[in-house]
Amino acid sequence: MRGRFLSLSIAVLLLVGLLWSGSEPAQAWNSTDMTGTLPRLSFTMTRAPDGKTVTAADFKGRIVLLYFGYTFCPDVCPTTLLNITTMLKKLGKQADDVRVLFVTVDPGRDTLEVLKQYAGAFAPQVVGLRGTPDQLAALAKRYRVAYSVTPSSDDKAYEVTHGTAVYVFNRQGDVKLIFTGLSQSKTDLEATLDDLRAMVEGSGSESWWRRLLSYL
Repeated sequence: MRGRFLSLSIAVLLLVGLLWSGSEPAQAWNSTDMTGTLPRLSFTMTRAPDGKTVTAADFKGRIVLLYFGYTFCPDVCPTTLLNITTMLKKLGKQADDVRVLFVTVDPGRDTLEVLKQYAGAFAPQVVGLRGTPDQLAALAKRYRVAYSVTPSSDDKAYEVTHGTAVYVFNRQGDVKLIFTGLSQSKTDLEATLDDLRAMVEGSGSESWWRRLLSYL
């Protein structure tokens, strides 16, 4: 009898959840919606501030912004991170729920100490990550990020290329959005900020009844 009551209770909860979710208005994003197009956040790398090996699990429960760049970048990377820093400041205390993972595509020059100092110049939520060539290649391939490094003893001939997109993951580690245009110094951040705030406040995250379904 007790088992039948429990089963009936769960069935009622699921029905209510389904009916309620069906009435939820879809989130109108300003940025490109990437839901279901790329795999969940997954990586193994070294965190610059403390030299600890970290994985995606260390950032679960937070909104994650994933960005590929390098510290010697003359304009694109610092501009992107400055724009992100500006948005995080406008979020106020809500910014504590965000982590910006700055993955270097130039580990040959970007030592952990260099990464630590570089990331420290921006918002405290910016975390520098450094991987082995294989770890970097695997992460870039996972999210279809193109990059190349042509080393040289001549600084002028040392060439690095990388994408400018910022990948946004929800609290469960699912990719939701791509932020573009943040590499431009004169750009309207309000629409992007609205999306980031919506993510922090729960839009784009898995609903309670879907989590319940996953346990059944």
